[in-house]
Amino acid sequence: MVKAILFDVFGTTVDWRSSIITELEKFGDENGLSADWSATADRWRAGFRDLQAKIARGERVWITMDQIHREVLDALLLDLGATGLPEQEVAHLNNAWHRLRPWPDTVKGLTLMKRAHIIGTLSNGNLSLLVSLAKHGGLPWDCVLSTAMFGTYKPNPEVYLGAVRMLDAEPGDVMMVAAHAYDVDGAREAGLRTAYVFRPDEFGPGKGEDPGDTSRFDIIASNFVELAERLSE
Repeated sequence: MVKAILFDVFGTTVDWRSSIITELEKFGDENGLSADWSATADRWRAGFRDLQAKIARGERVWITMDQIHREVLDALLLDLGATGLPEQEVAHLNNAWHRLRPWPDTVKGLTLMKRAHIIGTLSNGNLSLLVSLAKHGGLPWDCVLSTAMFGTYKPNPEVYLGAVRMLDAEPGDVMMVAAHAYDVDGAREAGLRTAYVFRPDEFGPGKGEDPGDTSRFDIIASNFVELAERLSE
């Protein structure tokens, strides 16, 4: 029986892309900047994933997600020729990642799963970021676990096994839920149970991840409500 369910957050629980595009458009309007904000959002996310992967492989020293986002944002603004902007405005834009909207099924699904399971995050986001997202989106977590607690990023196995230890559980008692195959695969290799949730619009309308053969996952679901139903069977 699953004792605890841990969730990836960015892309799985919250819709980062449309939220960030909205924030970038507002920032551009307020500062007289013009750009392809959809592409800029994609570059911001891709830049984070690149640095995060290097840290997970031990190629760079650990820094928080907020710090990675700021490093990538500074480079993007430089490319746009947006120099001399007030620090307060740039910092506010960087904190857009604290204000992401949940997917429409997220809160209902989490509330259903919370009835019979411990539910919590296991995210690359730093703790303050994850708490902000929970408050902003009404996410009913029982616990907030961050890779920052382990000084690395997913899919380093220490993240998954460290979370299991913190829950005083065994790997087989804990399920990892994500919309990203690399994350679910990392949890599976560490001995956790797994659920893959499709987010077909994460990277734009009709642009979701193709996880390949999903038979390697314990559960496959189209959203959190369906996942809750599958877990109750």
